[in-house]
Amino acid sequence: MSVQSSEKALSRKQRLQEKQRRQLAAVDTVDKAEAKVRKAEVELAVAVAEAVQVFGDEESASEGLDMPVEAIRRCLGMARDEAAGADEVTEVAGA
Repeated sequence: MSVQSSEKALSRKQRLQEKQRRQLAAVDTVDKAEAKVRKAEVELAVAVAEAVQVFGDEESASEGLDMPVEAIRRCLGMARDEAAGADEVTEVAGA
């Protein structure tokens, strides 16, 4: 009888381990996707900041890019934050 319950326990343990493995894989996949999204957002923000310079101001860029001014401003804020973060990293690396 103890052999049978041992096999059941092992089976439950294996099922739990498999479930945990799948959960960890799902979390890992989401983490990687979030990193890609963040990178894409930063690239978009930098591109929008460059477009604002080319178009001359936020309103002209909004019309030229067919983006709401609020989205343009959000991207400009992201680009500034990213540039400030890069400056901090450069200062720390140089120190």
